[in-house]
Amino acid sequence: MEGPGAATGRRLLVLGAGPAQLGLLASARERGLFVIALDRDPAAPGFALADRRAIISTEDETGIERLAAAEGVEGIIAPGIDWPVGIAARVAERLGLPHPIDPAAAGLAVSKLRQRERLAEAGVPQPRWQLVSQSEPGLPVPSVVKAPDRQGQRGLSLVQSEDELPRAIAHAIEAARSGVALVEELVEGPEVTVNAFSVRGEFHPLTVTDRMTAEPPAFGVALAHVWPSEHAETAAKVAAAAAEALGISDGPTYTQVRIGSEGPRVVELAARLGGGHDAELVKAAVGVDLNGLALDAALGEPICSAALKTVPEVGSALVRFLVPPPGVLEEVEGIEQARAIEGVQDVRIYREPGHVFGPFLRGADRAGAVLATGGSREEALERADGAARLIRFKVGAESLV
Repeated sequence: MEGPGAATGRRLLVLGAGPAQLGLLASARERGLFVIALDRDPAAPGFALADRRAIISTEDETGIERLAAAEGVEGIIAPGIDWPVGIAARVAERLGLPHPIDPAAAGLAVSKLRQRERLAEAGVPQPRWQLVSQSEPGLPVPSVVKAPDRQGQRGLSLVQSEDELPRAIAHAIEAARSGVALVEELVEGPEVTVNAFSVRGEFHPLTVTDRMTAEPPAFGVALAHVWPSEHAETAAKVAAAAAEALGISDGPTYTQVRIGSEGPRVVELAARLGGGHDAELVKAAVGVDLNGLALDAALGEPICSAALKTVPEVGSALVRFLVPPPGVLEEVEGIEQARAIEGVQDVRIYREPGHVFGPFLRGADRAGAVLATGGSREEALERADGAARLIRFKVGAESLV
Protein backbone atom coordinates (compact mmCIF):
# COMPACT_ATOMS: atom_id res chain seq x y z
CA MET A 1 0.00 0.00 0.00
CA GLU A 2 1.30 3.43 -0.95
CA GLY A 3 2.06 6.04 1.69
CA PRO A 4 3.04 9.70 1.43
CA GLY A 5 4.95 9.08 -1.80
CA ALA A 6 7.22 12.12 -1.47
CA ALA A 7 10.54 10.30 -1.65
CA THR A 8 12.32 9.39 -4.86
CA GLY A 9 15.72 8.35 -3.49
CA ARG A 10 17.35 5.03 -2.68
CA ARG A 11 15.02 2.25 -1.58
CA LEU A 12 15.20 1.07 2.02
CA LEU A 13 13.25 -1.74 3.69
CA VAL A 14 12.55 -1.16 7.38
CA LEU A 15 11.49 -4.15 9.49
CA GLY A 16 8.88 -2.82 11.89
CA ALA A 17 6.70 0.27 11.91
CA GLY A 18 5.93 0.50 15.62
CA PRO A 19 7.02 3.05 18.24
CA ALA A 20 10.55 1.62 18.29
CA GLN A 21 11.04 2.47 14.61
CA LEU A 22 9.61 6.02 14.54
CA GLY A 23 12.90 7.88 14.83
CA LEU A 24 14.65 5.88 12.12
CA LEU A 25 11.67 6.15 9.79
CA ALA A 26 11.51 9.92 10.27
CA SER A 27 15.24 10.23 9.60
CA ALA A 28 14.95 8.14 6.44
CA ARG A 29 12.16 10.35 5.11
CA GLU A 30 14.13 13.50 5.91
CA ARG A 31 16.99 12.08 3.85
CA GLY A 32 14.67 11.56 0.89
CA LEU A 33 14.87 7.77 0.87
CA PHE A 34 12.03 5.71 -0.57
CA VAL A 35 10.92 3.90 2.57
CA ILE A 36 9.14 0.55 2.51
CA ALA A 37 8.01 -0.43 6.01
CA LEU A 38 6.50 -3.71 7.11
CA ASP A 39 4.64 -4.69 10.25
CA ARG A 40 1.91 -7.18 11.08
CA ASP A 41 -0.11 -4.41 12.77
CA PRO A 42 -2.11 -2.42 10.20
CA ALA A 43 -2.38 0.42 12.74
CA ALA A 44 1.38 0.67 13.37
CA PRO A 45 2.17 4.39 13.79
CA GLY A 46 5.30 4.27 11.63
CA PHE A 47 3.30 3.53 8.50
CA ALA A 48 2.49 7.24 8.33
CA LEU A 49 6.19 7.86 7.62
CA ALA A 50 6.56 5.21 4.91
CA ASP A 51 6.20 5.58 1.15
CA ARG A 52 4.95 2.02 0.92
CA ARG A 53 3.70 -0.32 3.60
CA ALA A 54 3.35 -4.10 3.80
CA ILE A 55 1.33 -6.05 6.37
CA ILE A 56 3.97 -8.70 7.05
CA SER A 57 5.32 -9.93 10.38
CA THR A 58 8.84 -8.82 11.22
CA GLU A 59 9.56 -12.51 11.91
CA ASP A 60 8.36 -13.81 8.51
CA GLU A 61 11.76 -14.35 6.89
CA THR A 62 10.39 -15.82 3.67
CA GLY A 63 7.90 -12.98 3.23
CA ILE A 64 10.55 -10.38 4.01
CA GLU A 65 12.98 -11.80 1.45
CA ARG A 66 10.30 -11.92 -1.24
CA LEU A 67 9.30 -8.33 -0.52
CA ALA A 68 12.91 -7.10 -0.53
CA ALA A 69 13.58 -8.80 -3.87
CA ALA A 70 10.34 -7.61 -5.46
CA GLU A 71 10.91 -4.02 -4.34
CA GLY A 72 14.53 -3.94 -5.47
CA VAL A 73 15.65 -2.44 -2.17
CA GLU A 74 19.22 -1.24 -1.72
CA GLY A 75 19.31 -1.74 2.04
CA ILE A 76 17.46 -3.47 4.86
CA ILE A 77 17.41 -2.52 8.52
CA ALA A 78 15.75 -3.79 11.73
CA PRO A 79 15.86 -0.93 14.27
CA GLY A 80 14.53 -1.26 17.79
CA ILE A 81 13.69 -5.00 17.80
CA ASP A 82 15.99 -7.98 18.32
CA TRP A 83 14.93 -11.11 16.41
CA PRO A 84 14.54 -9.37 13.02
CA VAL A 85 18.20 -8.28 13.21
CA GLY A 86 19.17 -11.84 12.34
CA ILE A 87 16.59 -11.96 9.55
CA ALA A 88 17.87 -8.67 8.09
CA ALA A 89 21.46 -9.95 8.09
CA ARG A 90 20.56 -13.25 6.41
CA VAL A 91 18.28 -11.70 3.79
CA ALA A 92 20.87 -9.03 3.01
CA GLU A 93 23.54 -11.69 2.48
CA ARG A 94 21.34 -13.79 0.19
CA LEU A 95 20.32 -10.77 -1.90
CA GLY A 96 23.81 -9.28 -2.02
CA LEU A 97 22.84 -6.19 -0.04
CA PRO A 98 25.09 -4.28 2.36
CA HIS A 99 24.65 -4.91 6.07
CA PRO A 100 26.83 -3.83 9.01
CA ILE A 101 27.01 -7.30 10.59
CA ASP A 102 27.13 -10.77 9.11
CA PRO A 103 24.60 -13.52 9.88
CA ALA A 104 26.96 -15.24 12.31
CA ALA A 105 27.36 -12.17 14.53
CA ALA A 106 23.65 -11.39 14.21
CA GLY A 107 22.81 -14.93 15.31
CA LEU A 108 24.86 -14.50 18.47
CA ALA A 109 23.28 -11.15 19.23
CA VAL A 110 19.63 -12.26 18.90
CA SER A 111 19.96 -15.44 20.97
CA LYS A 112 20.22 -14.79 24.70
CA LEU A 113 21.62 -18.29 25.22
CA ARG A 114 24.28 -18.13 22.48
CA GLN A 115 25.22 -14.66 23.65
CA ARG A 116 25.66 -15.88 27.23
CA GLU A 117 27.85 -18.76 26.00
CA ARG A 118 30.02 -16.50 23.86
CA LEU A 119 30.46 -13.87 26.58
CA ALA A 120 31.48 -16.63 28.98
CA GLU A 121 34.07 -17.93 26.51
CA ALA A 122 35.50 -14.42 26.14
CA GLY A 123 35.53 -13.70 29.88
CA VAL A 124 33.12 -10.77 29.64
CA PRO A 125 31.53 -10.12 33.05
CA GLN A 126 27.86 -11.09 33.10
CA PRO A 127 25.30 -12.48 35.56
CA ARG A 128 25.67 -16.12 36.51
CA TRP A 129 23.19 -18.19 34.53
CA GLN A 130 21.85 -21.67 33.94
CA LEU A 131 19.84 -23.26 31.13
CA VAL A 132 16.93 -25.42 32.32
CA SER A 133 14.06 -27.40 30.85
CA GLN A 134 12.20 -27.62 34.16
CA SER A 135 12.43 -26.38 37.73
CA GLU A 136 15.14 -28.11 39.72
CA PRO A 137 16.86 -27.74 43.11
CA GLY A 138 19.74 -25.33 43.57
CA LEU A 139 18.64 -22.56 41.21
CA PRO A 140 19.50 -19.05 42.40
CA VAL A 141 16.94 -16.85 44.13
CA PRO A 142 16.33 -13.99 43.59
CA SER A 143 16.69 -14.51 39.86
CA VAL A 144 15.48 -13.43 36.45
CA VAL A 145 13.86 -16.14 34.34
CA LYS A 146 13.55 -15.54 30.61
CA ALA A 147 12.97 -17.19 27.26
CA PRO A 148 16.38 -17.37 25.52
CA ASP A 149 15.02 -16.44 22.10
CA ARG A 150 12.29 -13.86 22.70
CA GLN A 151 12.18 -10.09 23.22
CA GLY A 152 10.00 -7.37 24.69
CA GLN A 153 9.54 -8.99 28.13
CA ARG A 154 7.88 -12.07 26.59
CA GLY A 155 8.40 -14.95 29.01
CA LEU A 156 10.28 -12.72 31.46
CA SER A 157 9.78 -13.02 35.23
CA LEU A 158 11.43 -11.71 38.38
CA VAL A 159 11.60 -14.51 40.95
CA GLN A 160 11.96 -13.57 44.62
CA SER A 161 11.35 -16.96 46.27
CA GLU A 162 11.86 -20.64 45.43
CA ASP A 163 8.16 -21.40 45.24
CA GLU A 164 7.82 -18.89 42.36
CA LEU A 165 10.41 -20.69 40.21
CA PRO A 166 8.29 -23.50 38.69
CA ARG A 167 5.65 -21.11 37.39
CA ALA A 168 8.24 -18.66 36.07
CA ILE A 169 10.19 -21.39 34.28
CA ALA A 170 7.01 -22.81 32.75
CA HIS A 171 6.06 -19.30 31.60
CA ALA A 172 9.46 -18.81 29.93
CA ILE A 173 9.40 -22.23 28.26
CA GLU A 174 5.91 -21.59 26.93
CA ALA A 175 7.11 -18.33 25.32
CA ALA A 176 10.40 -19.77 24.02
CA ARG A 177 10.97 -21.09 20.53
CA SER A 178 13.43 -23.66 21.87
CA GLY A 179 11.54 -25.25 24.79
CA VAL A 180 14.07 -24.17 27.43
CA ALA A 181 14.48 -21.29 29.88
CA LEU A 182 17.36 -19.20 31.17
CA VAL A 183 17.62 -18.67 34.91
CA GLU A 184 19.95 -15.78 35.65
CA GLU A 185 21.31 -14.29 38.83
CA LEU A 186 19.62 -11.02 39.71
CA VAL A 187 22.45 -8.50 39.93
CA GLU A 188 21.43 -5.86 42.45
CA GLY A 189 22.43 -2.33 41.53
CA PRO A 190 21.80 0.46 39.03
CA GLU A 191 21.02 -0.44 35.44
CA VAL A 192 22.44 1.62 32.58
CA THR A 193 22.27 1.57 28.79
CA VAL A 194 25.25 2.09 26.48
CA ASN A 195 24.37 3.45 23.04
CA ALA A 196 27.34 3.00 20.73
CA PHE A 197 28.43 2.70 17.11
CA SER A 198 31.33 0.62 15.81
CA VAL A 199 33.39 1.30 12.69
CA ARG A 200 35.91 -1.26 11.43
CA GLY A 201 36.24 -2.79 14.88
CA GLU A 202 36.53 0.47 16.79
CA PHE A 203 33.82 0.84 19.42
CA HIS A 204 32.52 4.39 19.92
CA PRO A 205 30.38 4.86 23.06
CA LEU A 206 28.03 7.79 22.47
CA THR A 207 25.80 7.99 25.55
CA VAL A 208 25.45 6.00 28.74
CA THR A 209 22.06 6.53 30.35
CA ASP A 210 20.59 5.54 33.68
CA ARG A 211 17.70 3.17 33.01
CA MET A 212 14.74 3.79 35.31
CA THR A 213 12.44 0.76 35.25
CA ALA A 214 8.95 -0.19 36.37
CA GLU A 215 8.13 -2.40 39.31
CA PRO A 216 6.59 -5.86 38.80
CA PRO A 217 4.45 -6.99 37.10
CA ALA A 218 6.09 -4.74 34.45
CA PHE A 219 9.57 -5.89 35.48
CA GLY A 220 12.27 -4.76 33.04
CA VAL A 221 10.13 -2.15 31.29
CA ALA A 222 11.94 1.20 31.02
CA LEU A 223 10.11 4.26 32.31
CA ALA A 224 12.96 6.64 31.48
CA HIS A 225 16.51 6.84 30.10
CA VAL A 226 18.48 9.66 31.75
CA TRP A 227 21.82 11.06 30.50
CA PRO A 228 24.49 11.42 31.74
CA SER A 229 25.25 8.51 34.05
CA GLU A 230 27.98 8.41 36.68
CA HIS A 231 28.69 4.84 35.59
CA ALA A 232 29.58 5.79 32.01
CA GLU A 233 33.23 4.75 31.97
CA THR A 234 32.88 1.29 33.51
CA ALA A 235 29.72 0.48 31.57
CA ALA A 236 31.20 1.52 28.23
CA LYS A 237 34.26 -0.67 28.86
CA VAL A 238 32.27 -3.90 29.34
CA ALA A 239 29.92 -3.00 26.47
CA ALA A 240 32.95 -2.70 24.18
CA ALA A 241 34.21 -6.08 25.36
CA ALA A 242 30.81 -7.63 24.68
CA ALA A 243 30.66 -6.22 21.15
CA GLU A 244 34.13 -7.57 20.40
CA ALA A 245 33.25 -10.98 21.81
CA LEU A 246 30.16 -11.22 19.60
CA GLY A 247 32.07 -10.17 16.50
CA ILE A 248 30.23 -6.89 16.01
CA SER A 249 32.75 -4.64 14.31
CA ASP A 250 30.37 -2.26 12.53
CA GLY A 251 27.02 -0.62 13.18
CA PRO A 252 24.97 0.35 16.22
CA THR A 253 24.79 -1.52 19.52
CA TYR A 254 22.52 -1.11 22.51
CA THR A 255 23.88 -2.72 25.68
CA GLN A 256 22.17 -3.03 29.05
CA VAL A 257 24.58 -3.22 31.99
CA ARG A 258 23.98 -3.74 35.71
CA ILE A 259 26.42 -2.12 38.12
CA GLY A 260 26.64 -4.71 40.90
CA SER A 261 28.74 -5.04 44.03
CA GLU A 262 31.33 -6.99 42.02
CA GLY A 263 31.41 -4.43 39.21
CA PRO A 264 29.55 -4.03 35.90
CA ARG A 265 27.77 -7.03 34.39
CA VAL A 266 26.45 -7.24 30.83
CA VAL A 267 22.74 -8.04 30.95
CA GLU A 268 22.28 -8.07 27.19
CA LEU A 269 23.69 -6.58 23.99
CA ALA A 270 21.50 -5.84 20.97
CA ALA A 271 23.11 -5.23 17.56
CA ARG A 272 20.71 -2.45 16.64
CA LEU A 273 19.40 0.97 17.60
CA GLY A 274 17.64 1.16 20.94
CA GLY A 275 13.87 0.99 20.78
CA GLY A 276 13.14 3.82 23.23
CA HIS A 277 14.07 6.85 21.09
CA ASP A 278 17.68 6.33 22.15
CA ALA A 279 19.07 7.67 18.87
CA GLU A 280 17.09 10.89 19.28
CA LEU A 281 18.40 11.20 22.83
CA VAL A 282 21.96 10.74 21.54
CA LYS A 283 21.49 13.59 19.08
CA ALA A 284 20.00 15.90 21.73
CA ALA A 285 22.70 15.06 24.28
CA VAL A 286 25.94 14.91 22.28
CA GLY A 287 25.05 16.00 18.74
CA VAL A 288 25.69 12.66 16.99
CA ASP A 289 23.12 11.65 14.36
CA LEU A 290 22.85 7.98 15.32
CA ASN A 291 19.80 7.38 13.11
CA GLY A 292 21.76 8.78 10.18
CA LEU A 293 24.74 6.56 10.94
CA ALA A 294 22.49 3.50 11.06
CA LEU A 295 21.04 4.44 7.67
CA ASP A 296 24.55 4.85 6.24
CA ALA A 297 25.50 1.41 7.53
CA ALA A 298 22.35 -0.19 6.10
CA LEU A 299 22.98 1.31 2.67
CA GLY A 300 26.72 0.59 2.58
CA GLU A 301 27.71 4.25 2.76
CA PRO A 302 31.15 5.16 4.19
CA ILE A 303 31.16 6.32 7.80
CA CYS A 304 33.16 9.45 8.52
CA SER A 305 34.94 9.39 11.90
CA ALA A 306 34.05 13.04 12.44
CA ALA A 307 30.39 12.03 12.51
CA LEU A 308 31.09 10.06 15.70
CA LYS A 309 32.62 12.90 17.68
CA THR A 310 30.54 13.61 20.79
CA VAL A 311 30.16 17.16 22.06
CA PRO A 312 27.78 17.70 24.99
CA GLU A 313 24.93 19.91 23.79
CA VAL A 314 23.14 20.24 27.15
CA GLY A 315 23.66 19.45 30.81
CA SER A 316 21.19 16.57 30.75
CA ALA A 317 18.79 14.82 28.39
CA LEU A 318 16.21 12.13 28.93
CA VAL A 319 13.38 10.14 27.42
CA ARG A 320 10.39 9.73 29.73
CA PHE A 321 7.74 7.21 28.71
CA LEU A 322 4.01 7.74 29.14
CA VAL A 323 1.94 5.08 30.89
CA PRO A 324 -1.76 5.13 30.00
CA PRO A 325 -4.75 4.05 32.08
CA PRO A 326 -6.40 0.83 30.86
CA GLY A 327 -9.36 1.26 28.54
CA VAL A 328 -10.32 2.15 24.99
CA LEU A 329 -8.55 5.34 23.91
CA GLU A 330 -10.96 8.15 23.03
CA GLU A 331 -8.60 11.11 22.70
CA VAL A 332 -5.31 12.55 23.92
CA GLU A 333 -5.27 16.06 25.38
CA GLY A 334 -2.46 18.45 26.25
CA ILE A 335 0.05 17.48 23.58
CA GLU A 336 0.69 20.99 22.28
CA GLN A 337 0.89 22.42 25.80
CA ALA A 338 3.49 19.78 26.66
CA ARG A 339 5.51 20.58 23.54
CA ALA A 340 5.51 24.25 24.50
CA ILE A 341 7.44 23.63 27.74
CA GLU A 342 10.99 24.95 27.54
CA GLY A 343 13.48 22.15 26.94
CA VAL A 344 10.90 19.67 25.62
CA GLN A 345 12.37 18.58 22.29
CA ASP A 346 9.66 16.16 21.20
CA VAL A 347 6.46 14.46 22.28
CA ARG A 348 5.46 11.20 20.64
CA ILE A 349 2.04 9.58 20.98
CA TYR A 350 1.92 6.00 19.77
CA ARG A 351 -1.76 5.16 19.46
CA GLU A 352 -4.86 6.46 17.73
CA PRO A 353 -8.39 6.59 19.19
CA GLY A 354 -9.92 3.14 19.35
CA HIS A 355 -6.76 1.44 20.59
CA VAL A 356 -7.33 -0.73 23.66
CA PHE A 357 -4.84 -0.22 26.49
CA GLY A 358 -4.61 -3.25 28.75
CA PRO A 359 -2.65 -3.71 31.98
CA PHE A 360 0.84 -2.22 31.96
CA LEU A 361 3.08 -5.28 31.60
CA ARG A 362 5.45 -4.78 28.63
CA GLY A 363 7.24 -2.07 26.74
CA ALA A 364 4.59 -2.36 24.03
CA ASP A 365 2.02 -1.13 26.59
CA ARG A 366 3.60 2.34 26.78
CA ALA A 367 1.52 5.07 25.17
CA GLY A 368 4.14 7.61 24.16
CA ALA A 369 7.28 9.44 25.20
CA VAL A 370 8.70 12.87 26.00
CA LEU A 371 12.25 13.88 25.04
CA ALA A 372 13.48 16.72 27.25
CA THR A 373 16.75 18.53 27.95
CA GLY A 374 17.97 20.84 30.67
CA GLY A 375 21.00 22.48 32.18
CA SER A 376 21.02 19.83 34.89
CA ARG A 377 19.54 16.41 35.55
CA GLU A 378 17.00 17.91 37.93
CA GLU A 379 15.89 20.51 35.39
CA ALA A 380 15.52 17.96 32.58
CA LEU A 381 13.51 15.64 34.83
CA GLU A 382 11.30 18.50 35.97
CA ARG A 383 10.56 19.52 32.38
CA ALA A 384 9.79 15.96 31.28
CA ASP A 385 7.57 15.33 34.29
CA GLY A 386 5.78 18.63 33.70
CA ALA A 387 5.08 17.68 30.10
CA ALA A 388 3.88 14.21 31.11
CA ARG A 389 1.41 15.70 33.60
CA LEU A 390 -0.15 17.82 30.85
CA ILE A 391 -0.76 14.86 28.55
CA ARG A 392 -4.04 13.15 29.37
CA PHE A 393 -5.21 9.88 27.83
CA LYS A 394 -8.98 9.83 27.93
CA VAL A 395 -10.27 6.25 27.87
CA GLY A 396 -13.62 4.56 28.02
CA ALA A 397 -13.10 1.80 30.53
CA GLU A 398 -16.65 0.53 30.13
CA SER A 399 -15.78 -0.58 26.58
CA LEU A 400 -13.25 -3.12 27.82
CA VAL A 401 -14.14 -6.79 27.70
